[in-house]
Order: sequence, then structure tokens, then C-alpha cells
Amino acid sequence: MKKKTIVFSFVFAFAGAPLQAQYPFTNHAEAKAIRFAPSQPIIGYTLRVNAADLSSYEVEMKVRNVKDTFRIAMVAHPEYDDRFWRYVVELRGETPSGKAAIVREDSALWRVVAPGGNAVLHYSIKLPVSRQVQRAAWRPFLSPTGGLVGGPHSFLYVEGATFSPSHVTLRIPRGWEIATGLESTSDPETFFAPSVAVLVDSPLLIGVFKSWHFSVDQVPHRVVYWPSPNAIPFDSTILVNSIYRFVKQADVLFGRLPYREYSFLLQDASYGALEHLNSVVLGAPSDQLAKDIYSYLDEIAHEYFHTWNLMRIHPSGYGEVSYTTPPLSSGLWWSEGLTLFYADLLLRRASLPTFDSSRVKHVGRLIQSYYNYPGNSRISPEKVSLAQYGPPGMLGDYSASSHLQGELLGTMMDIIIRDATNGKHSIDEVMRKMLERFGGELGFTGKDIQQLVAEICGCEMNTFFENHVRGSNAIDFNSFLQRIGMRYSLTWEEALNDKGKPEEDLRISAYQIQGVGTIKLLIFNPTSFWGKAGLHTGDQIKTLNGVPVKSAMDFRAGIRGSHIGDKVRIVVQRAGGEFKTTVVVAGYQHAVVRMEEIPKATERQRALRTRWTEGKP
Repeated sequence: MKKKTIVFSFVFAFAGAPLQAQYPFTNHAEAKAIRFAPSQPIIGYTLRVNAADLSSYEVEMKVRNVKDTFRIAMVAHPEYDDRFWRYVVELRGETPSGKAAIVREDSALWRVVAPGGNAVLHYSIKLPVSRQVQRAAWRPFLSPTGGLVGGPHSFLYVEGATFSPSHVTLRIPRGWEIATGLESTSDPETFFAPSVAVLVDSPLLIGVFKSWHFSVDQVPHRVVYWPSPNAIPFDSTILVNSIYRFVKQADVLFGRLPYREYSFLLQDASYGALEHLNSVVLGAPSDQLAKDIYSYLDEIAHEYFHTWNLMRIHPSGYGEVSYTTPPLSSGLWWSEGLTLFYADLLLRRASLPTFDSSRVKHVGRLIQSYYNYPGNSRISPEKVSLAQYGPPGMLGDYSASSHLQGELLGTMMDIIIRDATNGKHSIDEVMRKMLERFGGELGFTGKDIQQLVAEICGCEMNTFFENHVRGSNAIDFNSFLQRIGMRYSLTWEEALNDKGKPEEDLRISAYQIQGVGTIKLLIFNPTSFWGKAGLHTGDQIKTLNGVPVKSAMDFRAGIRGSHIGDKVRIVVQRAGGEFKTTVVVAGYQHAVVRMEEIPKATERQRALRTRWTEGKP
């Protein structure tokens, strides 16, 4: 079952007059937070944090109204499966007649025998020790002043009963607060989840933190910031007001907000982010915010826009609740690329600072990146999407980005629509229609997007999708840019470092699959001197300059210290035997793109470009 079915039974009781395709109910009585059925298990969790021992937290799971034998599991996240089943310890259970029998059947699956279908299960999550200076913002942690718990890293669920509601009670140190996307109750320490999908999609930020509130279209929003003990002060007024402004633009775009409330859960001393149905966890170090208060706006806007594009408008098969490895998706070029497109656009529409001073410069930089990694123009976006969360090495000796490909495809489709409709429509209309048609249980396919774009622009789109989405033909950007009176020129120039000297080509890396000891190579371009030396993605690294390589981090650190002219000796193992090579480090050329107006551009082309550059629909 998919997240979207669960989500809309939860959120649409609070929405305005949604279209039929978005509204699954047939009777007003169904429009409740949850429909209770006699066959559903009754589940309650209590999560305890002991201030005297912050190396773990305890979870109590009360289960009744289940069969004598049932199974519990830990959800595998479709993007970042951190395999937290490895840290489930001391799992045990009691029933009214004695101990429950628990047997592990798979890595993330346990069988429980509890006569009478009534049991209280106990387990702890033993937090792994991180060697990184900063932690990933979506991973659980505990500190003397707070932490992140909940989500797929904390709560086991009854397998096969993913529509079962549950209550979550927190027992945390005195003085700590709670911020979460779960529904609050009259008890400030107890929260409600209408389904397993909502339960595991709602992290809990706990501790001593600062929070600010605002409303858009009467929908409450809060910005929460957990500071580290040595946090540096920053201008929170500007940060919160900036978030408020791009949220307003999203409301204008879609005409409504799809959640009951929304929480921005920002954390100091961390990196990365993860989107959720009505919240986001995001690393925003205070020292960076103090230097540039706008430095994380694009990332916050990106993750926020996933509220629509990915969490609700999702590729077919994406986001199903399961303890098994999630299926790969060929539609992430749209889910990630168009989200990047709108993160930039919402900031511009809100008159907020962006990385690039204009949309023209922004597109020029994207095209430049497109050519700097030749995999982007040689591997189809659908195949690159499949590799997004797949095992390393799926693209062979190439590197490519579905995010980049998707943002550029979205930009070209926007221009196509504007040109075909004489500026009456833009890709905004596509995004709104995507929500109407695919904002529930039904996920979309590439064919669905193609049909919708063709419907709105009234033009033939099969060739575009065959060449540039399903196919691997390089995008002829000028054929689209000329419709708004623009073109680009491409030159290859020597890459220079910040001192103006040739930069070393260190575009090689290594990876290590979790649970497997071997370290393997990643080649990003077969025409680089690394590729020409006979090295390939997937080669098992034995030694670097005569020293055994014990981790991917060791390999990357060893390569980073290389300079132009240095000789790097690498020994790898392949199916056919051992391969040795010596590589002389050299510089490289990179793409340089210059955007310019077409001479004698027509008045119509200039008018279309003006609205496009201003970001107007």
C-alpha cells in the first residue's frame, strides 16, 4: 500500500474543496482522521529517553487484537535505508500468560507468538557511534540538550497491518520540548498516527530548542531550531520571514496547502535533509547561518516542495510501506529535478536571494554542469533515476544526475509550453494537474507526464520524451532556447583552482557496500586519465601507492593529496586477476557556457523571455 492513500485519508478532512481525483471519500462520515475496523490491531508506543544514558533509547510496544502468531518489522526507507534493524537490541515480550516467543526470520522481520493476541514488547535502539564531524540530519541522535528520534529508525510495526492507527507517548527529560508532524492530543506527551506510513514518516525532534510560528491561508507553520551548545547567534527574523514568503508562493501556485500544519525541523551541527508529509528535517549549522542567513534557503525550499512533488505526486510504486528493499524508480528525474526547478522559482517569485542572480545565468550554469559530466548526455534520465538509490556502479564508468537532468528537462518543457500557448500557460499548469491526477494512491509514469504536457501545450511531445527522457540523446538546448530568443555557446577551457593554477583532475572515488568489506572504484568519465589508465568502476581496490586500502575514506583521502605530475600507483582485483597501473596526475578541461540573446530576436520571443526570466506563470 502506498503512502499517498494513507496521507489523503489523513489530510483531506482539512483541505478546501478538492477535485474528485484527489478526494477518495464517498461519505462525509469517512472524512475522519482514521476509520476504525474491528479487525485492526490496537497499538500503542512509549518511547523513553534516559538522561543518564544517551547511548540508546527504549521503546515499549503494546499490541492487542492480533493473532496468536504475528510478525513485526522495521520499515525500509525508499531513499535512505540506514538499516537500523542492526541496532534493535534486547527485544523481548510479555503476555498475560508469560513470555512471548520471538524469533528473527529476516534482518528486519521477527515472528512473535503471543497466546491470546495480547503482548507488550520491549526493545532498545542502540545508537551507532559516528566517526563523522557532522551527522546526517535525518538520523537519530541524543545529546544532553536534545535529539532526534521516531520515524523508521524507532518504531517496529505489525506486518500486514499498515493501516492500523497508533498512539505514541514520549517519556523524555524534564524541560525538553517535542516537535513532530504527528497529530497532537490533549496530553502534550502523547501523539496520534492514523497509519504506519504516517507513523514512520514523522520524526520527533526533542530537547531544548527555539521555535517560531506563522500562518499561511490560516494553516499553522512552525520553524524549530535545535542549537548545539556552542551555537552562534543568527538573524532568526530574516530566516523565518524568508520561509514564510516562499510558503506563500507555494500556496499561490497550488491554490491550497495539503496539510493540517507544517514543521520545519532545523538542526545545528548537521548536514543534509529529508522531506516528510508535513515536516522536514534539515541540517543548518549556526555558523553558516551567521555568515549568510540565506545560505540554506534553496535547500529548505527544495525539501519543502517535496511536500507536493514526491510525497504526494509520486512515481508509480514509490514509497510503499515495506521492510524489504524498496523498488527502484525511473521517475525520480521528475520528482527531484522539477523540485529543484521550483525551489529556485519559488525563491525568485518571493523576491528572495538565489545562488544565481538571474534565471538566464542559472540555466547557463546547469547546462555547463550537464556537459561537465558526459553521463548526463549519454544515459537516459529514466535509467539515471533507477540508479539514484540503487547500488553504486549502475552507470558503469559514467556519472550522471537525475536531479540535473530533470531540472533542465523541466526548464525546456516550460519553454515549449509557453511558446506553444503564446504565454497563456506554463509548467505551473502541469504541476497542478499532476497533483489532481496523481496526488493519491495512483503513481505516475513517464507516459503520464508526456500525455499531460502534450494536453496542455496542444503539441506533439512523444519525440521529446523518446529522445530525452526514455532515450539517451543529448538535449539540443539551443533548439528550445531560441523560442525565447536565447542561445548558448560552449567552449572547453583548462580548469583552474582559486589561485589561478591548473586544477588536478581528482574526479575518482571509491565506495564500500554496507556489510561488505571490499572497497571498489568509481570512475566518473572513461575519457579521463583515470579511465584511460585502464581503471573501471567496480574494480576492487587492493593498494594505493603500495599501501593496502582499508576503507573508501582512506582511498579518497589518499587521492586528495595528489598534485599535478604525481605518480599514483593503483592495484585492483578483477574476475580475470590482478591489474596494476600507474597514473600521472594531470589537469583537465571543463565546459564553459555563455548565454546570449539571439541577434534580431522577435518581439514575441522577447515578450516570452521577459515573463520567463521574471518567473511569472
